[in-house]
Amino acid sequence: MSSAAAVPADKTVLVIAGPTASGKTALAVELAETAGGTVINADSMQVYRELRILTDRPSEAEEGRVPHRLFGVLPAAERGSVAWWRDAASAEIDAALDAGRVPVLCGGTGLYLNALMHGIAEVPPVPQATVDEAVARYAAIGGAAFREEVRAMDPVLGERLEPGDSQRLQRAWAVARATGRPLSAWQAAPTGGRDDLRFCRVLLFPPRPVSAEAVEARFRRMVEDGAIEEVRRLAALGLDRSLPAMRAIGVPQLIDYIEEKISLDAAVTASVTATRQYAKRQRTWFRHQFVSDIRIDAQFSKSRFPEIFAEIRSFVLTP
Repeated sequence: MSSAAAVPADKTVLVIAGPTASGKTALAVELAETAGGTVINADSMQVYRELRILTDRPSEAEEGRVPHRLFGVLPAAERGSVAWWRDAASAEIDAALDAGRVPVLCGGTGLYLNALMHGIAEVPPVPQATVDEAVARYAAIGGAAFREEVRAMDPVLGERLEPGDSQRLQRAWAVARATGRPLSAWQAAPTGGRDDLRFCRVLLFPPRPVSAEAVEARFRRMVEDGAIEEVRRLAALGLDRSLPAMRAIGVPQLIDYIEEKISLDAAVTASVTATRQYAKRQRTWFRHQFVSDIRIDAQFSKSRFPEIFAEIRSFVLTP
């Protein structure tokens, strides 16, 4: 196996992306250990400290092999944002490079990756009262009717977003109401991308049947590893159910089980279905919005690592 010097740390950032349950964490850790790197989280749910099991954060053993950053750094009571993550990740990349390490971004939140690589819309701050109004309005009239209101205010996002995508619909509604300008118009002029860095974008893209099977196996493993108790502790905090951490896949379903509204089998089935739907949206996004330098049409396995590392090394060493 090649030494750490095989992948120079000179302004090169490795990006390990792909749909959920594709093996991104395992690949990122192998790469970081081989290339002398630091793994930096690019998953919007893995930033919450109370959800280690249910978001499938790196294990303690994996964290002990190489430095990890931005995992479990926010309490569930806070709302992470694209802008916050972009700034935090950018700082961690610079810190890794300054230390002579290779930054290895790992995650499936495409919006976060795009914000770092290409910039983000600098939307003016929205008053909290308007945010609360959007949340209350969505709850009062339901997703379908709320989406129609968004469509009237922001035709682009109103057409693109699904009625169940409450967080993004509420954001679009609140921005249009507060600024008098559609969020899609703000998004059309991003700023702050890191064009001073060279990104090597690796996409893990296993076939859909493989992904669907992995999703179910992983969720059942999470339940065996203590996800129910993790959610029980989270629910005991009495947090607003609209917070991102409270809406993480598996949290509402397992709360329903804990509150004896549904059976455990029903909660697992609902969670697996929601995860597969999320993976489908990820696959669509990566297919149309993400330009990969190296694409692997399979779930990561350690036996393929030498081949993958050779491709990355060739890319990095090619001007």
